[in-house]
Parts: sequence; C-alpha cells; structure tokens
Amino acid sequence: MNQPNPFTRGPVPFAGLFLGLFLLMLPSQGLAALAASAAGGPRPLRPNPEILKGIDLIYERQFTEAEEVFRRIIDRQPDEPAGHFYLAMVSWSRLAAGFWSPESVKTFERRIDRAIEAAQAQIENHRADSYDFFYLGGALGFKGRFELMKDNWISSFFLAKDAVDSLKTCIQMDPDNKDVLFGIGTFDYYTARFSGIKKFLAYLLLHEGNKEEGLRKLSIASKEALYSATEAKSMLLHIYLFFEAEYAKALDLAGRLAEQYAHNPRFKVLEGVAYVRLGMDEGYRETVRELRRRAGEARNPREAAIWERKALYLESIYDLYHGRSYDARCRLEEILDQPDPEADPAMIAWPLLKIGMSYDLENKRNMAVSYYKKVLNMENGAGAQVLAERFLESPPGPGDPFLGY
Repeated sequence: MNQPNPFTRGPVPFAGLFLGLFLLMLPSQGLAALAASAAGGPRPLRPNPEILKGIDLIYERQFTEAEEVFRRIIDRQPDEPAGHFYLAMVSWSRLAAGFWSPESVKTFERRIDRAIEAAQAQIENHRADSYDFFYLGGALGFKGRFELMKDNWISSFFLAKDAVDSLKTCIQMDPDNKDVLFGIGTFDYYTARFSGIKKFLAYLLLHEGNKEEGLRKLSIASKEALYSATEAKSMLLHIYLFFEAEYAKALDLAGRLAEQYAHNPRFKVLEGVAYVRLGMDEGYRETVRELRRRAGEARNPREAAIWERKALYLESIYDLYHGRSYDARCRLEEILDQPDPEADPAMIAWPLLKIGMSYDLENKRNMAVSYYKKVLNMENGAGAQVLAERFLESPPGPGDPFLGY
C-alpha cells in the first residue's frame, strides 16, 4: 500500500486562503534561509560565503550540490544544528519542487527531527547563543508546516507557538538581527488572515496578527537581512501577486529574483504573470520570448523541454485571464503530451488543474470537476491538490488570482 502523501493532499488552509499551499510551494527555502544567520557561532559581522553558496544552489534547484555544502558543515560541526537544518531544507525544497516519494518524506522527517534535537541540546547544555534559538524556531516551523500538510492543524499550531517563542527569544538576545524579521513578519501577516477557530487559536497560542506590521518586517528583511533577504523578497512577491494585488511591486521583485537566479524558471514565469496582471502585453511577450531563448540555449534536450513547458504554461495563464479557455487548454495539453515526471513533475499536476479551471471559466462544471478529481487521485500532485480541493468546493471565476499560479 502506498504511504499517504501529505504534500499532495489538500491541507486545512492555514490562513483560510491556502497558506498551506504557500508554505509548501513558496518558501521552500524559507525558514532555512531565515535560520542561516550563523553556523553555530556568534552572529557574523559579514555573511558566511559557504552558507550563502548553499542557499543559492537551492534557489537554482541544484539540490545535490547544495547537500554537499551542508554535509561539509556537519562534518566540521556535527553537534551544531546548522548543517542538520540545511539538510532538512534541501529535502523540503525537493518536495516543494514536486519531487515526492515516501522515502523522501521519511528523509525530511528524520533530518528535521535531528535539527531540532541538535538545537535543543545546545540550549539544555547551556551552550546556546541567539542562533541556536534561531535554528530551533526555524526547525519547529518546518515541522509545523509538515504537520499542516497532513491536516494535523492543532499540532501544527502548537509547533508554531514554540517556533514563535524561539524566534522571539532570538530577537530579545540580539535586537539587531534583521534575519529573524522574515519569520516573525510571516507569522504577523498570515495570522492576520485567519478566521473562525483558527483566528482564535492564533490569538491564544501565537499572537494577534497584523498584516501591515508583517509587511513592514518582511520589507526590512528583504533589504537588510544577511541571509533571509532573498526569501523575504520571494515571500513579498507572492503576497503582492496573489493576495494584495500590488502588481507593480510584484513585478519589481520578480524581475530582480529572475535575474539573480537565472537557472530557476519559476521567477521568470512569475515576472510574466505580473506583466499580465498589469496589462503590459509587450513585457509579457518578451518574457515568453526569454523563456524560449533559454530553451534554445539549454545544455540538453531535457533542460530545453523544461523551459519550453514554462513558456507554454505562462501563455496558458495569459489566455485564461483573457477569456480564451480553449486556447489555454491547447497549450496545457501540449505540455501534457510530453511529460517528464522525473525532472519536471510539477508540469503534470498543475496543467491538469489549469484545464479544470478553464472549464469552470466556461461554466462547464462537470468537466472541471473531473479534472480536479484527477489531480486529487494523483500519487504526486506536486501541491496542486490544495487548490483542486478548494475549487471542488467553490469554482474559480474570471480574474481569480490563482489563475496565475
């Protein structure tokens, strides 16, 4: 029997607006970058180049190379939480990119528990500095996110409470630490979006959310943090694009991230989505041309196909926003005609979801439902099942922000 896949089931929405999806798909490096401010010692006066290299490799989706960096850290400092935390980060990032298997889930669980144990040992043995609390907060946050994906939202809240407590201890010990603002700002923003029982539990167990304060802290982290600046930019990009409708701000962030991480097509696609939302058709078309240029420059046919699929996917998003559902389906079917579950698993489940959305936009509900159910029945839904469950309950309409996801 196959092990249930928590990364393809629809979780209870953490913020009432699919925070589970964003906590999985968006900051796949997030709390890892948050915790990166030290490798077991006092806060550095300048960034640690080895840590930065590992983080950059993850953003470029070079996961094997990133693991090598973090294993070297463990070899030098086996009792410190840093290396263990980063190995868990790589595992989580693989899952977030759609590379799921029962074995990879077990690997993540083992690694994140080891990171928690290492940080707690530092604290219990009175060797802890602010960064041990930093790593502990990050690891507890990751574990809470994992529990959320399994629908264990009560245990997720308690883990989140411990994570927030650890992050607050960190900032009390080091008020000048700007990296910690990423984690606290994220909690501030999303807890402000809670409703019902989740809002009550957030107030009781965490703290009262404040959307504006969360955005302020994330903005500071994006400019001043040593290690979490990029992840803060990514978080703000997604917030502006999918929650706040601040498309000009999203475009600026997407453009900078796409330039910095040129081998990761995700940011280039989001840049194109921002152009679409702004009605800047020439910018959108240039983005599509750039994706296809990257396909032409690829090192091998498999890599070229990844970039071409992203170009088609962006074109389908443009069609959906412009009422051309049939054209969108043609492009999405073209993606599905040449699947690559080993190298590009996300471009199977997400095109299927988009086809379902296209039928909903045409008021062909039965057809839409059939595609959402296909996504839900996939062994590896690459995160798309979160929205599939949502759209089974309430269909998307014209202009839905998640047409662009």
